[in-house]
Amino acid sequence: MELKRVVVTGLGALTPIGNTIEEYWDGLVNGKSGAAPITYFNTEKFKTKFACELKNFNATDFFNRKDARKMDKFTQYAMVASDEAILDSKLDLDSIDKLRVGVIWGAGIGGIETFQQEVLNFAQGDGTPKFNPFFIPKMIADIAPGNISIKNGFMGPNYTTVSACASSANAMADALNYIRLGHCDVIVTGGSEAAVTIAGMGGFNAMHALSTRNDDPQSASRPFDANRDGFVLGEGAGALILEEYEHAKARGAKIYAEFVGAGLSSDAHHMTAPHPEGIGVIAVMKNCLQNAGLNPEDVDAINTHGTSTPLGDVAELKAISKVFDTHVKTMNINSTKSMTGHLLGAAGAIEAISAILSMKHGIVPPTINHSTVDSNIDSQLNLTLNKAQKRDVNVVMSNTFGFGGHNACVLFKKID
Repeated sequence: MELKRVVVTGLGALTPIGNTIEEYWDGLVNGKSGAAPITYFNTEKFKTKFACELKNFNATDFFNRKDARKMDKFTQYAMVASDEAILDSKLDLDSIDKLRVGVIWGAGIGGIETFQQEVLNFAQGDGTPKFNPFFIPKMIADIAPGNISIKNGFMGPNYTTVSACASSANAMADALNYIRLGHCDVIVTGGSEAAVTIAGMGGFNAMHALSTRNDDPQSASRPFDANRDGFVLGEGAGALILEEYEHAKARGAKIYAEFVGAGLSSDAHHMTAPHPEGIGVIAVMKNCLQNAGLNPEDVDAINTHGTSTPLGDVAELKAISKVFDTHVKTMNINSTKSMTGHLLGAAGAIEAISAILSMKHGIVPPTINHSTVDSNIDSQLNLTLNKAQKRDVNVVMSNTFGFGGHNACVLFKKID
């Protein structure tokens, strides 16, 4: 069976450094930090008092109040980003076969704020279980793609992938295969997360996963820097329209890139820590290259998982060096989490979008906030430090890893 070709025809983004694709890209190339003191709740007693929140986002700019109240933030974000992507794709929703259009979405946690609020309300009451009838529908992770499908009438595959921070990259991999195998013509994919909450911040602080650089939040996310001390929690959504090549070509669609491969693997090592030698990460990148039918020397740039954790950054770069061997020194390596923070289940999607835009514009966004060399990291690697770099990017990879040892890798190529 000959596999179908898959292309990207629409993009949407809602991030801490920009609420549209255009704003997001502008923030990336200019090295903008999205970190700032938390405004959503009182952080007086929290170890970490900052995060990468969305700026100037008002749900009522997109939904009426009644509809907004029926959705957790992570679903609101999904709807806004997917609307932008669909509009960008110029799909004619009145003429396409909606039975062959699916929505495969990623969310690592889902409606954590809704869950938190309902439990707090119950705890403050008299013990009578007076829960909101929308509690469960707002909280469940699969409700985001459900709402996207309901709004647009898409009747193809519809579900959420949950693999912690690899969730939206997993969603993209699944979407790629559905189209490749001829089951769908179009899939809306990506991911969303809204975990900047009391429970989210408190939980990650308890794990000692977050940076506590409260005196200088904007420089707290510092992948590959010797003084990194944990990731910065972010929120938002990224959406991609994936389309079968001939379907896109027939309607004269704008094509950003060809989605040529995806890989998955497991560390099988530890709940939260990466394998120190990066065995699972090596496997996932090799799987992705093989799936794409490409060689290591074909890849020009990698947007790393690069969370700014002491163990994770070193393990990933060691794995990259093993996979790409001497070619690694000719590549651009970066981590856009230095600007957006870590969007958890949405990370794979927004970072894949950054990788795709790198090809379109011939610019690799920087890894900001780097000031001190880590002796455990090969100094000959081009980590695209502190300033965007111009270069031709014909093939680009994006890595995403999740607690539980979930590894996902996606690969894009300029369309022939």
